[in-house]
Amino acid sequence: MVIRAVRRLVRIVVPYRKDLSLAWSTIKGRKGGFVGSFVAIAAGAAVITACGILLMSGLSTGVTPERYAGTEVVLSAEQSYWLDESSEVRYSERVTLPADKVAAVGAVPGVHSAVGDVDIELSVLDQKGGSVGGPDGFPVFGHGWSGAGLGPFTVAAGRAPTGSDEVVLDSGLASRAHLSPGSTVRLVVGSVASSYHVVGVADPPGDGLARQSAVFFTDGQAAKLTGRPDRVDAIGVRAAPGVTADQLAKSIKAAVPGVVTHTGSGRGDVEFLDVGDARSLVVESSASFGGTMVLIVVFVVASTLALSVQQRRRELALLRAIGATPKQIHWMIGAEMTLVSGAGALVGVLPGIVLAFVMREVFVLAGAMPPDFHMEVGFLPVLAALVLCMVSARLGGWMVARRVARTSPVEALGDAAVEPKKLGRVRLAIGFLLIPLGLLLTLNNVAVSGDSAADTAASAVLLFVVAVGCIGPLLFRGAIGVFGARLNSQSKAYGFLAQSNAKANSRRLSTAATPLAMGVTLAAVQVFGASTTMAASQDQLAEGMRADHVLTATSGSGVSPEVVDAVRGVPGVTVVTPVARMTVLLTFPSEDSTATKVYPAQGVTPDRLSDTMDLGVIEGDTGQLQGETVALSRVVAETVGAKRGKTIDLRLGDGTVVKPTVVAIYERGLGFGDVTLPNDLVVAHTTARTDAAVLVRSAPGTDQKALLGALRGAVERYPTVKVGGQSSLNVAPGAGGSGDWALNLLFQTVLLGYIAIAVVNTLVMATAARVREFAMLQLIGASRDQVRRMMNGEARIVVFSALLFGLLATIPPLVGISLGLTKSAMPTVSVLGLLAIVAVTVALSWGSIATATRFAMRPAPVDAIGGRE
Repeated sequence: MVIRAVRRLVRIVVPYRKDLSLAWSTIKGRKGGFVGSFVAIAAGAAVITACGILLMSGLSTGVTPERYAGTEVVLSAEQSYWLDESSEVRYSERVTLPADKVAAVGAVPGVHSAVGDVDIELSVLDQKGGSVGGPDGFPVFGHGWSGAGLGPFTVAAGRAPTGSDEVVLDSGLASRAHLSPGSTVRLVVGSVASSYHVVGVADPPGDGLARQSAVFFTDGQAAKLTGRPDRVDAIGVRAAPGVTADQLAKSIKAAVPGVVTHTGSGRGDVEFLDVGDARSLVVESSASFGGTMVLIVVFVVASTLALSVQQRRRELALLRAIGATPKQIHWMIGAEMTLVSGAGALVGVLPGIVLAFVMREVFVLAGAMPPDFHMEVGFLPVLAALVLCMVSARLGGWMVARRVARTSPVEALGDAAVEPKKLGRVRLAIGFLLIPLGLLLTLNNVAVSGDSAADTAASAVLLFVVAVGCIGPLLFRGAIGVFGARLNSQSKAYGFLAQSNAKANSRRLSTAATPLAMGVTLAAVQVFGASTTMAASQDQLAEGMRADHVLTATSGSGVSPEVVDAVRGVPGVTVVTPVARMTVLLTFPSEDSTATKVYPAQGVTPDRLSDTMDLGVIEGDTGQLQGETVALSRVVAETVGAKRGKTIDLRLGDGTVVKPTVVAIYERGLGFGDVTLPNDLVVAHTTARTDAAVLVRSAPGTDQKALLGALRGAVERYPTVKVGGQSSLNVAPGAGGSGDWALNLLFQTVLLGYIAIAVVNTLVMATAARVREFAMLQLIGASRDQVRRMMNGEARIVVFSALLFGLLATIPPLVGISLGLTKSAMPTVSVLGLLAIVAVTVALSWGSIATATRFAMRPAPVDAIGGRE
């Protein structure tokens, strides 16, 4: 059955064996002409394979549960907001369940036991006041003792906790902290340190805890420490004998509404939120980027193949002249692409597997993926890469073969004699229409600002990139006429020859230089767009910071509200502003439906807020930030159409839906956060229920050195709190966090790397195909060094033209981005970034041309002049 299906597939892809035979003969006779397509397909297959492996890993793997290892099913609240059936946004805080769900789950048939579990991030202090963390720097969490049965943990020494001041430690933590039953340990929850009696040490299940350490309190004390005694983080469920995990999950889902069931490795997503976040991020990004790469492979292969076909125009013209039909030309080129793409895709698969693991390591270093996230290398990603690359190559071959097949035999011979000078009307029309369309999208930001305007300006770069691709030959022909002589003025003879050669073969030159210009445009917009955003964020933070001192936490649990009260009583302190942070989702009307965007938010107290944090209020009063109210940055207000006095639909970090009233609109959203809410509202809906920082402003004339000492004395009883200067407050994190930033940077790097491969391919093919030209020049008296100087002149034209048009195409999008975010038409250009782009452009083009020229001049001129085209 399988063999029969494969044979049928072969008959569909390659209908006639003679087409394969002819294609193989052509490939053997013109290896150089197909190397470019082969390399482009192999590189594309590597990237698609890597994306496929990441996608499958995100869908099917994760991290093995530790404390929930003894459960069949783990229940949680919905941790994501679903934009549609396939796209989700993860909430930044843990979404909890009502505690009464535990009893409801326990009553479901097939349930042996159901236990509610809570996580309390804490710090363990040693005898010297230092912190004892979990294994490999992972955190320490506190839980109720009933949660120990979900592992199950077994008491190795001592007993279970019975009093509110008693705890049991896992054996690994007890060993690292040198504690045993009978010892006293200081635990810090938030910022508050308390002493507890160690009454037991428990052994974890299996091989131990690798991603955490555990401290067990009594159930009542654990509920008290969470600050939410009526909520639980998760429910662990044990199945009755004879009931499978899938059966139990199905029964619970049908009987208890409002819970999400997790089985297998999915239980680890509930235990470790970072794993679930990484899975969601990797799945969405790799699927999106993989699809983009398929389209890019089509166009790159089509471009490379077009150059190869152009170099074979005499051969193809002769085939048409002796009676080859358009269908036969299509089948021949299609068969060639089938063989080349099949071989290239097979070669690219192994590097793709390596690339997937390299990308994984980059994600881990950037904090976008936990270090123990498992990768799954299966057959499906490899098969998908093979099929997609072969289909893409066949599609690219069909696009190229259309023009050759449509040409009549007489016209074909005429086209073969000289390079065609005219571009297609449709191609020119598209190119010239995209330029004003891109300018319209960019200039529209002058009237309509906001986040969407910046996004539109950033996407407008694609229009300019396509426009450069369409009218590139005209642009480069003009550049040669205007700048060619100036670029080669130092060597008149060689410069004249380089300019004349470039002008006569501008189509060939533009085929090599256009992809280079497109790469310059994409790279410049990415680099300078990021530098503009970063510079604006830093400037806004520096301009708006009014506090003299900033209190932050050395642990991830934050600064407790008790610290704010302690600091307010310090002599010389006039204003204290706690700052809590989270990520929120804002839903707003968009055309005929609604849209949802993610924004960084902060929670502050309104009392004399401008004395510690000047948000640059444009309209309204931040002093009204009480209850369900909100202040929005100008960018967000213009994006969602919010007005002062109106309400907005907001989802807080834990999924709670509120409809706050807009009381103010401010300018400095990039520095401090696009959404500002009352501090108590934000703190109540964070996982740790703490602040990220506390801003302190002193009275005029206060001795800052003395005040610093007084502040340190006031927070001395809070071991994890430190006092710093203004620089201690960081810029508001982006909406996507470090994970999105890392993925975007990596994928853009891979994309630009693939474009660089395509550029090198094109330049090498275009140069290496001029063997007979170089031989003729040498036969009429030119030395090898003179030919190289001529090619250096052409390289100068290529580099200058690519940089000129590539950088010009970036100006409108960058101006639009800057206008949308900062109301300034001047983007911030990173000098180092610009130098890097220029250096890479020069290295790619000059190195490729010089190497290919040296290769093309290896044969003796007498032998080369008589060789094939």
